[in-house]
Amino acid sequence: MALTIKLDLPRDIEERLRAEGVNVDAQVKEAFAVELFRRGKLTHYELSQLLGLDRFQTDTYLKQHQIFEGSLGWEDLETDHGTIEGALSSKQT
Repeated sequence: MALTIKLDLPRDIEERLRAEGVNVDAQVKEAFAVELFRRGKLTHYELSQLLGLDRFQTDTYLKQHQIFEGSLGWEDLETDHGTIEGALSSKQT
């Protein structure tokens, strides 16, 4: 079963984008898939299926967009920063 999502763009914006050769449908699908991957909701394999790429093409795509599987996000970094600061301040006392 396929999922269809409706995106309401103002007509003038849609026409301008399409006139510029932008494939709005494909770019929205790609952005959604990548965001789900970043959030850990899609596996590498599922992302490759959605993008229509093989494993190696998906790796290349992710690297081109500076998306690294298993990399730390801002929340992870902030948590680590807090942990380090707490450890350092407890050592100083």
